[in-house]
Amino acid sequence: MSDDHLIEHKVSQQELLHGHFLNAFRDTVRLPNQALATREYVVHPGAVMVIPMLDTPEGMRLVLERQYRYPVGLVMIEFPAGKLDAGEDPWLCAQRELLEETGYSARQWARAGVLHPVIAYSTEVIEIWFAKDLSLGERQLDAEEFLDVFTATPAQLMAWCRDGQVTDAKTLTGALWLQNTLSGHWPLTWQSLP
Repeated sequence: MSDDHLIEHKVSQQELLHGHFLNAFRDTVRLPNQALATREYVVHPGAVMVIPMLDTPEGMRLVLERQYRYPVGLVMIEFPAGKLDAGEDPWLCAQRELLEETGYSARQWARAGVLHPVIAYSTEVIEIWFAKDLSLGERQLDAEEFLDVFTATPAQLMAWCRDGQVTDAKTLTGALWLQNTLSGHWPLTWQSLP
């Protein structure tokens, strides 16, 4: 089945912003009906999100963060995440971000999939990783990074999602993956670090 009747083609491009890690563009595109339209969007380097599963005597808990997000003016509950550096392998980025933000390192990893959090105006893609067999070390936060690390049960996270306390798109997607993984519907292929 062809998608030709849906595809838009770039006619021209104007860079609106060349930022530290984000660039914004305004493109003129030719629509499938041959009319012209404008598309404004942000180019993002990509990111990773980690769903860290911590085994405790009381059962499995999730490692989560509370972080102030300036654009929405709220402290958000999130899974650990971070942007890719230029040319960085996503799995190595996931390991780095987990350690830097939470102090945890993991011996077992599984790649779940990807998500596009804001397809209407951004190229951002986030790889979803699961981590388990965790050991706690020392956090290595960036100088401009301020966040709280805490743990919660999967049931607590699901209730927060349901009640609107968790509204972050990547964390909501992570909760969906977690729910389906724990139920056995979406099995993961785990790999161990040497």
